[in-house]
Amino acid sequence: MSDRRLAVAFISPALLLLLAMSVFPLLWALYLSFTDYSATRGGPANFIWFGNYTAILASAQVHLRTLTTLIYVVGAVALQTVLGFGIAYLISRRTHGRGLLTTLFLVPMMLSPVVVGLFWRFMLDAQFGVINSMLGSLGLGQVEWLTRQRTALISLIVVDTWQWTPFIMLIALAGLTAVPKYLYEAASIDRASEWFRFRTITLPLVWPLLLIAVLFRAIEAFRLFDLVYILTSGGPGVSTETLSFHVYKVAFLGFNTGTASAYGILMVLVVMVLTQLYLRYLNKLKED
Repeated sequence: MSDRRLAVAFISPALLLLLAMSVFPLLWALYLSFTDYSATRGGPANFIWFGNYTAILASAQVHLRTLTTLIYVVGAVALQTVLGFGIAYLISRRTHGRGLLTTLFLVPMMLSPVVVGLFWRFMLDAQFGVINSMLGSLGLGQVEWLTRQRTALISLIVVDTWQWTPFIMLIALAGLTAVPKYLYEAASIDRASEWFRFRTITLPLVWPLLLIAVLFRAIEAFRLFDLVYILTSGGPGVSTETLSFHVYKVAFLGFNTGTASAYGILMVLVVMVLTQLYLRYLNKLKED
């Protein structure tokens, strides 16, 4: 076999799997988004062209779910970034036990989101949860973490932060350990303060890598479904119903397959546009 044929023979299985599992479903969803197709209704799908898209963009429910998702993404990613970088900075300053501490902090990230959801659902239970038991022992009142609108979304943010802060920590720790030591030595010779070292050496060198971690976490948080499904099921009311969970309800509870496909395509477009803008900012930061 020639080199070209050998390359094609090795690449073809993975390429066919990619086409079958990713590209074809995406194209099929794009086709269904222009129809009124329903998975439970017989007969062919009728083309309504951009009817699904106009109905979605004009829907007040979609605006409310979008706001909920935006609050969740900004709150969770910001909290994870601050905590993750802070923990990584403290660990990087240690000379003994760094590996053990890193491994312990990575444990939540290794767990399945379903397991994490069930674990925290029992802990946040209003009557029998460990959190309320601790608050009761301190003389504080019990809190309905998952059944009140004010606390349900905050609980989701806290649970997601507990699981995914180690991701930010790991990337930040890799950046901190890669900072050249001679820069700190030169700053020590010049009697630079700790804040000056952090502001002029540590943060500028780690910041681009930290922004990449923020990008990955923002995309994952935008697609949040599993924690909402396990912890709150979108309640109380619709206070924690994110866009992904709303698409699930439209597709598998309302069986409006065409509308759900339009939701999915719009979410893909939003992620692609925001990612491109974010990457342009990163490239500009790198050039500067």
